[in-house]
Amino acid sequence: MFLFTGDNTWETLEEEKLPELRGAFSLTDFGLKYQKEEEELEEIRTQFDTKFHQKYPAFNRKNINYKPVSNDSILVLNYTSGTTGFSKGVMITGSNLSGNITFAHAKFNLKPGDAMLSFLPMAHTYGSAFEFLYAVSAGCDVTILGKTPSPKILLKAFADVKPVLIISVPLILEKIYRKMILPTLDKLPMKLALSVPFLDVQIYAQIRKKLVDSFGGNFAQVIIGGAPLNAEVEEFLLKIKFPVSVGYGMTECAPLISFSLVDSYVAHSCGQVLPCMQVRIESEDPYTIAGEIQVKGQNVMVGYYKNEEATKAAFTEDGWLKTGDLGTIDCDNNIFIRGRSKSMILSASGQNIYPEEIEAKLDNLPFIMESLVVDRNGKLIALIYPDYEAVDSVGMNEDDLKKIMDQNKNTINGMVASYEKIAEIQLYPNEFEKTPKKSIKRYLYN
Repeated sequence: MFLFTGDNTWETLEEEKLPELRGAFSLTDFGLKYQKEEEELEEIRTQFDTKFHQKYPAFNRKNINYKPVSNDSILVLNYTSGTTGFSKGVMITGSNLSGNITFAHAKFNLKPGDAMLSFLPMAHTYGSAFEFLYAVSAGCDVTILGKTPSPKILLKAFADVKPVLIISVPLILEKIYRKMILPTLDKLPMKLALSVPFLDVQIYAQIRKKLVDSFGGNFAQVIIGGAPLNAEVEEFLLKIKFPVSVGYGMTECAPLISFSLVDSYVAHSCGQVLPCMQVRIESEDPYTIAGEIQVKGQNVMVGYYKNEEATKAAFTEDGWLKTGDLGTIDCDNNIFIRGRSKSMILSASGQNIYPEEIEAKLDNLPFIMESLVVDRNGKLIALIYPDYEAVDSVGMNEDDLKKIMDQNKNTINGMVASYEKIAEIQLYPNEFEKTPKKSIKRYLYN
């Protein structure tokens, strides 16, 4: 076995625990990182180009012979992100992948030569399925970012690449909204201007154009997935007619379960169930009362690698995959998610509390970067990572910040039901630990 790896990844590996490994090569310069004592890989590596050109003096696609593989074969072992628990190896087949890629070809209609910017982690099915597998199969020119996708870095990349389709996670759009748009909207002159009929339409059109241009100005739509989009952010984007839609999926479905294009997207939904998938809600009234979302269909995994117990627990007795998400569905098969079943809190009075809904409101309050709502001894506690950059920019001290957070607590308690009121805010000095798709690992803080 040979391993091709990034230099940073190699530093974390212990070769003595990889008995089948004959050699390891750097993806940076293809230099030899490791070889077994009996191997002579360095000599082979230095002669590789010469030997290749000797065998293939005019190399072209006719020289490539792909081995036939059954669509039922397991092609990918993809580890879950671990939002509410530890990661598990998901066994994904060719059929699972083709269900996603075929749907993408039918919906997005990208053409050879179209530009795509890949900035989601390839280790996650969302990025690998649509920014890589679909894009490459469509003949697109894919630019891989290769850097941590902060808003500043991304906006420059969008301007350079001018992608025709943008695949993103909510965190990116939410940060741009809070950092670039919200401060402008909160200024008194802007608030007054937006209260004037017809003038507000012109202002929103200008904001939309500026936002579209900042994303490269060449895209048909921005697709959000991997986590729910903040409701306030979504409402604003739809108000200014920014072409955004939200899809729903999970690693176990490689990843897509539901999606709708911009022109048929229903606000606050996660789109319509895919033609190759079936969805049912484990609820006495799936249209109004949230229950667990369960799925069946082509995209559903075989099971978890070497984990029969977890595989059995993931499916119902009649063969439906339990997503762990709570939601409702409408008559047009649009899915609406309320939260995760593992994170739902049962109040002392028996009411269901969905912390994600409270967090979505908290995250739009002043000087809050991230939040987590947890149950501590029957009381709701909001764990807050403040926007320290904004705090420093206005010269705020610790006492000032505490006063602002007290105001935020009063504000949020005026926005939620009586059984959802926050008892206390606790400040965190660092960002919450996240999965590769930028979802907070909730189980670390409960």
